[in-house]
Order: sequence, then structure tokens, then C-alpha cells
Amino acid sequence: MTQPAVAPSPESIVIPRQVASQPTSHSILIYGMNYAPEMAGVGRYTGEIAEHLAALGSQVTVVTCPPHYPGWAVPKGFRNRYGRGTEGGVRVYRTPLVLRRRMGGVWRLIAPLTFALSSAPVVFWQILRRRPDTVMCVEPTLFASPVALLAASLVGAQTVLHVQDLEVDAAFAVGHLGKAKWLAGLAYGFERLVLRNFDRIITISERMRQKLAEKGIAAEKLAVLRNWVDLEHIFPLEGDTSYRDELGYAAGDFIVLYSGNIGAKQGLNVLLDAAERLSVSRPHIKFVIAGEGPVKDDLVSQYGHLPNLRFLPFQPYARLNEFLNMADLHALPQDRGAADLVLPSKLGGMLASGKQIVVTAEPETELANFLGGSTILIAPGDAEELATAIERAARGVVQDRAELRLSLSRRLSKSIGIAEFAALVGAVPARE
Repeated sequence: MTQPAVAPSPESIVIPRQVASQPTSHSILIYGMNYAPEMAGVGRYTGEIAEHLAALGSQVTVVTCPPHYPGWAVPKGFRNRYGRGTEGGVRVYRTPLVLRRRMGGVWRLIAPLTFALSSAPVVFWQILRRRPDTVMCVEPTLFASPVALLAASLVGAQTVLHVQDLEVDAAFAVGHLGKAKWLAGLAYGFERLVLRNFDRIITISERMRQKLAEKGIAAEKLAVLRNWVDLEHIFPLEGDTSYRDELGYAAGDFIVLYSGNIGAKQGLNVLLDAAERLSVSRPHIKFVIAGEGPVKDDLVSQYGHLPNLRFLPFQPYARLNEFLNMADLHALPQDRGAADLVLPSKLGGMLASGKQIVVTAEPETELANFLGGSTILIAPGDAEELATAIERAARGVVQDRAELRLSLSRRLSKSIGIAEFAALVGAVPARE
């Protein structure tokens, strides 16, 4: 029977002194495409931020759209239309956007543009009506930010941008927007204009901070706060989890797990090419790909015949710890062009599980520097080398540095990160 190990304790942190001078009654409007109950990527973090600020006593209003990521489809229980309600103590307004199953190319522009258009009157009116102390926009999507900046200027609100993804850089890096110079000039010009008008920009990696500085953003406006992991929810388990039996795996099977968004930036082809190479020679090495995303159907069509490979949907958050602990080896592939643009949010859960991790990244990237020697590092795009590394891990000849990985996970603790975030946007507990 699975027994929980002791969850690691977060490291202490000193909140910046300026928090003490902030008002005790705080209101904030958060504006972005992705929000709870989305459990992948940006939506989960924005939802946790909003509910944490509400718990501190802030008056929190969110303007967003229906949950749709990463499958680009609105789930049951939600409609792609205007609506409002209270969720987790947060006042939430939802507006529609154009969606289709395959969101490649120009459609990656149309979805955020339609959200920007449908939400503009809502966010403008809510800012004027509620006069929040802080207006926080989330990138993606930057398209929606100008109207919020305008309304915030009319009420004297502080403006904050939470950059989860440098979407213009990423779109060109993975080929969503082609290579037209005129389009690149237009996109980067718009980006610079919008970015420079925010009072503060919070991003999730040092490399992203450097890129923002290169775009002309003053250093004093920039702050780095990595995406976090809830160490009370994700931690090492002793023994095998029930997932192995439920999925029909034998005791001697070695499970390689990828759990997350299935998109172009993830570079999953190289992992599945490695699975194909090992399917005959090492049939006990099993690969599990869990998640949703725009390229999942293509990958299922191309690799679904492999006997050592299984595709699953996202697993319930309540069982995520069991699921992550099912793995013998976590896989974190990254497309070469996008590998240094973001620090993947799924990394925290992988580290906190204590399991071994194989990562595809260049040695000089921030991801590689952050991980140090705690994981198996492979060059992006090399399926043969990746297959060899996985086979060596399955034979147990790779040094397992679990304590170092757990130490890194403590640096990503939710209790630390979310407290820092509250300080950065000026939120403090309301007085009794």
C-alpha cells in the first residue's frame, strides 16, 4: 500500500519591506485568457493567485473567457458566451472567443484577438466602475492589454503584467506566424509599445527578464518569480501507486511519463521517436503521454500503433501526486527553438515527486543551469541519444540525485512564491 513520505518544508523568505507601507484594503482586477478551472499552465497559476489574494482580504475581480486550454474546446458545464459568477471568493466575468480544434497558424492569432474584442467593453467598464488599486494583465495574451492600460490610466491604478510566455517570440520560434519580416516588425513593434506602458512586469525566469530588458524595459520595472508547486500536494510516495495496477503495468515495467500540454513547443516527437527505437529491444520500457493539446491527434495518428506507448487525458488533480509517483522516469522534452523562452511549469511537479528526470535542453540554457546535475540532460532533437539515456536509466546505471531534485523543488514552493506575488502586487491581509 502506498504510504506518503514527509512533504518537504518550504524555505523561509523575507517579504520586501515596501509591503508594510501598502494599504490594508486592496482591490485588484485580473485580466487574461486563461483561468481556473484550467489545470494546465497559465490558468492554474492565475486562478491560484486570484483566490489567494481574495483569501488575504483583497477585493478581486477577474475578466477572462471560458476554460478552453490546452484542448482548445470549452468543457461541459461552461458555455462560450458572456457570463458572470463567484468562484472561490472571486468575482469572475467570462466573455466568448473563437475556437477550433486545430489552432495552428493564423488561428493562434484569431483566438486572442476575438477574446480581446469581446472582453474590451467588460474590462473597461469594470475598471471604471470598481476603480481597483491594481490592474493585472496576463501574457498571453498581450492583445488584450491596451484597453486595460487605458482604463487603468483613467482611474490611477497601478498596472502589472504577469508574463507567463513571451508569446511573440514563441510564435515565431515554433513557426506559428511564418517568417514574413513585415509581420515580425509589426508584432514586435506592438509588443514594445504595450510592454513599456506597464508600471511593473513580473516574469517567470531570469532569461525572460533578460529578453524583456533587451526589448527596452527598464530594470527597475522587472521582477522574476518562478511558477510554483504545491509541496503539500506533490511529494514522494513510498512504494508503487495504484495507477500501475489500474493501467495494467507489470512490476518489472519501467515507466517513462510525460504529463502536460501537448503542443509544438514541447517537442514530443523526439520522445516518441525514442519510444519507437526501444519498442522491440526493450519492451518493458513503457511510455505514457498524458494531457491534451493541438498536436495530440497528430501524434496519436503517427505513433499510436507502438505497443509500448499509451496516450491518456489529463488526470484528476486530486490524484496527480499518485500519477506523478507512478513514473520511474519523467521526460521533459523541449523544442530547440523554444527551450530558453520559458521554464516549464510542469517541472515543479516532476522535481517534487523525487523521481528521475530526463531533459532535452542545451547546456547553456536557463533550464539546464537551474537543474544543475540533478537530471539527465540530453541535446534537443537527438532521439538516439535520448533512447540510450532512457535505456541506461532503466538499467539503473544512472546516478539518482533525488535529494538535489527535492532541494530544487523547495525553491519552487507555492507557499513562498504566492506570498511573494501578493507582495509584488501590493496585497496585504485586511484588518479585522
